[in-house]
Amino acid sequence: MDVISSCPPTRENPEMSSGRPVDRRFRVDIPHADAPPEKQTLGPNSGLVDGADIGECDSFSTARLSESMPSLAEAIERTRDYMVSQQAEEGYWVAELEGDTILESEYILLLTFLHQEQSETAQLCANYIREQQLPEGGWAIYPGGPLEISASVKAYFALKLTGTPIDAKEMIRAKDAILAAGGAEKMNSFTRYYLALLGVLSYQQVPAVPPELMLIPQWMPFNIYEMSAWSRTIVVPLSLLWAFKPVRDVTPECGIDELFLNSPAELPRCMAPCDVLDEMSKPTHIDWDKFFRRIDSTLKFFDRFRIRPFRKHSIRLAEKWMVERFDNSDGLGAIFPPIIWSVVALKCLGHNNDSPMVKQAMQELEKLCIRENDTIRLQPCKSPVWDTAIATLAMREAGVAWNDPVIRKATRWLLSKEVRTAGDWAANVKVENASGWYFEFNNAFYPDVDDTCMVVMALARSLPVNGMENLEADLLVDDRWLSQRVLTEAEHEHQTETVAVVSARATDLRRAQYGIEDMAPYLAAIRRGVDWIVAMQNRDGGWGAFDVDNDRELFTRVPFADHNAMIDPSSVDLAGRMLEMYARVGVRRDHRSVLRAMDYIWQQQEHDHCWYGRWGVNYLYGTWQCLIGLTDIGVSKRDPRIRRAAEWLKSKQQPDGGWGETPRSYDDPSLRGEGPVTASQTAWALMGLMAAGEEKSEAVQRGIQFLLDTQKQDGTWDEEWYTGTGFPKVFYLRYHLYRIYFPLMALGRYARLTRAF
Repeated sequence: MDVISSCPPTRENPEMSSGRPVDRRFRVDIPHADAPPEKQTLGPNSGLVDGADIGECDSFSTARLSESMPSLAEAIERTRDYMVSQQAEEGYWVAELEGDTILESEYILLLTFLHQEQSETAQLCANYIREQQLPEGGWAIYPGGPLEISASVKAYFALKLTGTPIDAKEMIRAKDAILAAGGAEKMNSFTRYYLALLGVLSYQQVPAVPPELMLIPQWMPFNIYEMSAWSRTIVVPLSLLWAFKPVRDVTPECGIDELFLNSPAELPRCMAPCDVLDEMSKPTHIDWDKFFRRIDSTLKFFDRFRIRPFRKHSIRLAEKWMVERFDNSDGLGAIFPPIIWSVVALKCLGHNNDSPMVKQAMQELEKLCIRENDTIRLQPCKSPVWDTAIATLAMREAGVAWNDPVIRKATRWLLSKEVRTAGDWAANVKVENASGWYFEFNNAFYPDVDDTCMVVMALARSLPVNGMENLEADLLVDDRWLSQRVLTEAEHEHQTETVAVVSARATDLRRAQYGIEDMAPYLAAIRRGVDWIVAMQNRDGGWGAFDVDNDRELFTRVPFADHNAMIDPSSVDLAGRMLEMYARVGVRRDHRSVLRAMDYIWQQQEHDHCWYGRWGVNYLYGTWQCLIGLTDIGVSKRDPRIRRAAEWLKSKQQPDGGWGETPRSYDDPSLRGEGPVTASQTAWALMGLMAAGEEKSEAVQRGIQFLLDTQKQDGTWDEEWYTGTGFPKVFYLRYHLYRIYFPLMALGRYARLTRAF
């Protein structure tokens, strides 16, 4: 990587060595070529347009907050100190990512298939499941939620397999609750697969997932790359189960006939229409549920009579696809469900428990286990890249300097996690200079837009500026990213691509040049990340998480789509975050990607002026992200649509000054913005209001006071509720650092905007 000074220090330029500050520009080049770039600016005030105060300061809040200014500084310092204590030596942050008991239940069901249901691990998982049982008898998928039938059936089955007697009080309560909720007949498709695996059901009673799906070319509808990334990594190993139909028959006394209103044998072979699926965006006169159920019956007919001429070839393709994705990954997809199914698939393919691939997959599952007292609970995956990027932004917002060892270690670690190889996303988009970041420690096939955006912002906020003042970096974002010009080997060897033009004020040019050299890898990574995000934009102007235009809604009506996440369409919270990132790196408001994103966000604004949150609970999350993105990119804080969204946030503030929203709002949108107060959701609402210019309003000051009043002595906040979203209506998460770094970010931002100290 070359650093070129436009004006090196020479005798002809005596001012360069005089010690007086001199403004000069540098060009940072890396080996590559592309179409002529469009100049963008990454400046110290990027995105800060229309800084007029909107919120009015009243006497009550002014008096209260003025008294608490010393405590504001102390609160920020306490949380900063806590975050420093939690940073790993390598530079990353990661905390527990908590799901529901389907994780422990499914782990026990896998161990049962492997004849390990009486192992210590299985017994300790059963203890945890027992602890999480609702008083009414079943199991919920988030604290405060109702009984969820599939989670409850699997929990009951897991307890029974590990030796809990059927007449135990917890089993009687669970059975009664499950039957009252409609019985095991109501369970979802993946639960049926577990029951078939253990001999409770036949494979004719589970949805057909034939490996012949692998034969569908990418140019045809319903190929595997039209599924969401997480569905794809589940469906491919599941297709091997369908092909081989493995069974470990448990003894009759370990069965769960008592959970069915009729009997397992009477369970219909086809899935009933699912009531947790989102409505299709366009009305249709075709009953697609019925259509796909007929296809399911047809596939089972052919399978029953062994009419499957391409089965062997399909199995080889599925095996090859799955095994390739074990490389550079914490297990298949680096998340719990596909790792589980990959173990079963490997067993189907003839691998024994001691084979390297089976052992590696089991080790990845063990890494997800948290042992505490006499229990084991599991995480669905780990979140170090996500946690580290947000923690870095929070620490910078809270006043930690760019050259503090905490920030330098974090950004170096983030740079080391950039993935430069094409993953599944490349099936539908071509980017000459692949780049991106994933969520976990290792998951090279599946970088995602959200993590990449967060990392880009963290790097941009933490540039090493040694020896320079008034730094500005003009990031060169090519607006012709669809150009597919291919360079010859000779062109690649000699061609360079200018990624940024850096200007700064310095008294020592040589020291400044060294500073630019330190900055070069950061700017190059930022540029690559931005280019990838631009390329990943959907046709509607929004972004999905892992793929482009992954929005074939008919896929949501296939019988195994009842996890409500079969596709990965645009989500408005992601679009808001992308605008925030564009503003951070100085992409202009008239850039076509920005304009398309803004149009999409305005179209998605709800009738009551908030926005939906796909990846966090829920309308508080979406409204925060959209307000920040829109105002940072240059939309006036006085825009009526911004004002109405801010008023919606104010209307949801609770008497104690905080905000909260229940995951139930995904099922019942009338509950939007309502629920138990949490520190993380309060921070989101505060940052949304501050983005709208409300930092001096009573609502913001009451919210800040709530955070100050509820902070613990160690700088953390209590938060038992789930505020993260995996699959709406189906799977929710509690990020254990959300309750810490988001409040820190909000307090730091408030202090900066109000010049509190």
